[in-house]
Amino acid sequence: MSGTAKFHLHLEDPRVQALSMADPHMGKLITLIGSLTTKPQGPYFAELARSIISQQISVKAAATIRGRVLELAGELSPAALSAQSDADLRAAGLSASKVAYIRDLCSKVLSGEIVLEQLEHMSDNDVIDQLTSVKGIGRWSAEMFLIFALGRENIVSAGDAGLQRAARWLYAMEERPDRKYLQQVAPAWTPYGSIASLYLWEGINRGHVDSGETFEERFGNPSL
Repeated sequence: MSGTAKFHLHLEDPRVQALSMADPHMGKLITLIGSLTTKPQGPYFAELARSIISQQISVKAAATIRGRVLELAGELSPAALSAQSDADLRAAGLSASKVAYIRDLCSKVLSGEIVLEQLEHMSDNDVIDQLTSVKGIGRWSAEMFLIFALGRENIVSAGDAGLQRAARWLYAMEERPDRKYLQQVAPAWTPYGSIASLYLWEGINRGHVDSGETFEERFGNPSL
C-alpha cells in the first residue's frame, strides 16, 4: 500500500524501450537522463493530507507546516487530525480553507464514504472521481496520486504547467494560446504516459528544460 517507490526505471526496462521506440524525441530524452526512481510514498491518507497542506505554498513552507502538524497530531491519520481543534491546526500554519479540506478528508475516510485501500483496485477515472469529491483535492492532485502513490503507468496531467513547458521544449513547438502542447504529442506515449511524464519532469529538475537552449541546440536532432 505504501512505503515503496512505484517506479524504478532504466534503459533496459521494456516499458522504457517501448516508449523510446514509439517516440524518438522521448527516446533521446530518456537516453540523456538514464535511470530514474520515484520517491517512496507514505500511507495513502498521509499522502493526501500532505497534498492539501502543500497547496499554493513553497516547498520549504510546506515542509515547515507539515512538521508542525505532525508535532501537534503525532501522525497524519484521520483519527489524529480529527482530534485537533481548528485553532491548533491554524496555529500550526494551516489556512482556514485547508483546515476545512482536512476535516472533509477525515470525515469521508472515517465514515467509509472513501475506502482508501480500495483505490488501487479502481479504474483511473473512478479514483479521480473519488478523490475529487473531497474538498480541496482537484484533478491535478488526484492525477499525482495515481502516478506516485498507485503507480499507474498511463497518466498525463494535461493541466500540469511543468509538463506543458517541458513538452514544448522537447518538441520545439511554437507557442500557442491554448497551451495544448501535451495533447499534440501524448498519444504516442500510450500506454506509458506516466513514464514519459516522469522523464519530462526530470528534464526540468536537471535544468535542461529551462536552460535557454532548445533540445536540438543542446543535445542534437532527436531524429538522428
